[in-house]
Amino acid sequence: MSIKRYGAEKSGAGGQTLPFARAVEADGWLHVSGQVAMENGEIISGGIIEQTHKTIENVIAILHEAGYGVEHIVRCGVWLDDPRDFWTFNRIYQSYFGEHPPARACVQASMMVDCKVEIDCIAYKPKS
Repeated sequence: MSIKRYGAEKSGAGGQTLPFARAVEADGWLHVSGQVAMENGEIISGGIIEQTHKTIENVIAILHEAGYGVEHIVRCGVWLDDPRDFWTFNRIYQSYFGEHPPARACVQASMMVDCKVEIDCIAYKPKS
């Protein structure tokens, strides 16, 4: 079994090298590290709506880089800064995953960076 890492060389906020890969693929499974609403090394401004769109777009970009799509996601983990954002987040989330809803856990958490939401996922695509 081979293991492929995506984005281990990329920088995070403030130009710091992150001690993890954006995603790791092994035997058809893709584990995407937690993504936030980051663009060019900085968290975008805005509330839960803007940050949810950007966070999901970041997850999708990594999936596409590895040759996967949202239809391959089997599970997402979601961390929300404010539980009052739950229903707004769900509405946006459903617009991306409506036809292919993965299993999901969603919890409130204090974030390590100044963001409203973080999402990770596990995807699977049989090797051809």
